[in-house]
Amino acid sequence: MDQEVLTVAQVAKYLQISEMTTYKLVQEGTIPAFKIGRHWRVKKEDLTEFIEKRKRGEPI
Repeated sequence: MDQEVLTVAQVAKYLQISEMTTYKLVQEGTIPAFKIGRHWRVKKEDLTEFIEKRKRGEPI
């Protein structure tokens, strides 16, 4: 994960969850993301922050 911006497929693979679940989490705003055209992208630092919050049990 050397890239700064990840695709939904890359996020799903990293979190070991399905792409459909990842799309759902992105679309509802649980995982911070942004759209470029029709494609969702996730900043690596936002994903890291999301994971750390989940580990601490903080609300998203």
